Amino acid sequence: MAWTLYGTRTTAALALAAAVSLPGAATADPITLAEADTLTGENLIQLVALERAAERGVETEIISLKSDDVVFQAVLNGEIDIGIGTAYAAQQTLEGNPVRNFYQLRRLAYFPVVNKEKITSWEDLDGAPITVHARGSGTEAIARFMEGVHGIEFSEMSFVPGSEVRAVALRRGNIDATFLDITNTRLVMNEAPDKFGLLPMGDTTGSDSLLYATDTFLAENAEAVQIIVEELMRAAKEFNADPTLPAQLRDELGLLPDLPDEMVAEITPYFETATTAALFPEDGGGLKAAEADIAFLTQSGGLQGDPADIDPADFWTFDVIEGASASLN
Repeated sequence: MAWTLYGTRTTAALALAAAVSLPGAATADPITLAEADTLTGENLIQLVALERAAERGVETEIISLKSDDVVFQAVLNGEIDIGIGTAYAAQQTLEGNPVRNFYQLRRLAYFPVVNKEKITSWEDLDGAPITVHARGSGTEAIARFMEGVHGIEFSEMSFVPGSEVRAVALRRGNIDATFLDITNTRLVMNEAPDKFGLLPMGDTTGSDSLLYATDTFLAENAEAVQIIVEELMRAAKEFNADPTLPAQLRDELGLLPDLPDEMVAEITPYFETATTAALFPEDGGGLKAAEADIAFLTQSGGLQGDPADIDPADFWTFDVIEGASASLN
């Protein structure tokens, strides 16, 4: 399997560029996937799935771009085959939207981490800035949702892709409030529990990462895409059953070889937390995920309109996960 990284770069992510193609791969041109984040241990479900897909003849590349907007445009323009992230707002603005979500990789799991020397409640953030991942991202949706729930208004919303980048900014005192993923929340809180705290989240549901592509690409590459989805479902089921497996497979498959020791140590704790919280659906999400996303995003302002009037089929195709489920069962 070939791995190429562009845009946001870290030591861990660049390590993937050295991986070689597996001899069993048969596709002439690799399928390219992109997301607006660096690759860490939290991405092991897709990394393991793509390695296994390569063994079945589906060659892929996965790259990192600087924002979700750039990923979506690259998919729309045919420069990237499959986007990873969320793109509902962008999809809604396109007349005759040709882009469809086809797999829910991970549900939302971000925590509002703050410098508690300055911020102890959501009300303290009224008129104050907050930092999120990107426009249209799950973190922006949560932030907008919290504005409505708590009757506050942020003075500014800054967009900084990469949870680990925002964690560094928080540690350095460049920002006082942001949303971090499970791993970086643990690292920040363990490093300085007297300085950093969490604000209450309440009940928020939605997708953190979806796979999406154009209708044309999905139609022309149905067999290859189904193989990728089958392997994603298989990996999700295995990881949910045994959260120690991701770290084991990372070693066996030589994935992320230059991941810093502190991040390696967080792989199993992350998957233990994630699987307990049911972040990785084994069925690809489907209609239930689509309806939950629409309900959450219309309430948070990420989508416009009454959720009862929004057709999930305008954003999703369910054929891929239905085919993959039938094949696996």
